[in-house]
Amino acid sequence: MANVNIKPLADRVLVEPAAAETTTASGIIIPDTAKEKPQKGTVVAVGPGTKDEPITVQVGDTVLYGKYAGTELKFDGTDYLMMRESDILAII
Repeated sequence: MANVNIKPLADRVLVEPAAAETTTASGIIIPDTAKEKPQKGTVVAVGPGTKDEPITVQVGDTVLYGKYAGTELKFDGTDYLMMRESDILAII
């Protein structure tokens, strides 16, 4: 897990998406144009939460999130997603 100098505000969470699948279960290689965005990732940084709702996820948790959740950003050559905690569906 990377040490990132980004500190999310309020109820936002910084997630590093898992790598996209490159082959199917039967061994067929998936081209880059046909790969789906992963919906699983690792929490890298969390905000302090709000007065009414404290943050429940922690750094290092593996989470599932919606397909179109979050804002994509690139920092030091690594892709991340910044999203609200409410966009996270489950902790694995």
